[in-house]
Amino acid sequence: MPRYHFHVSLEGTLLRDPEGRELPDADAAWEHARMAAVDLMQTDFGQPVNWAWSHFEVTDETGQIVLEFPFTEAMEMSTLPQRRRVN
Repeated sequence: MPRYHFHVSLEGTLLRDPEGRELPDADAAWEHARMAAVDLMQTDFGQPVNWAWSHFEVTDETGQIVLEFPFTEAMEMSTLPQRRRVN
C-alpha cells in the first residue's frame, strides 16, 4: 500500500509529517486530509488560527505532491462542533 505524508501549511509555515500513513489510494488520502482538517479546526490552540490560509500538502513516498487540501474546503463540507482545548 502506498504511504502518504500529510504536511500542514498553517498561515505560511509548513509542518512536515515525517511518518505518513499507508492508505489504498489518493482518494483515501483526500478523505483522510478532510477528516484531519475538521479535527484540527475543532481544536483550541489557545490563539487564533487563520484556517483560510491553511491547507494540507499531501505527498507520496517519493515526495511528489499528490494533492493539496485547503481547510476552507472542509469548512464548506461540514458544520463544525464546539472546539476542544489542547493542554
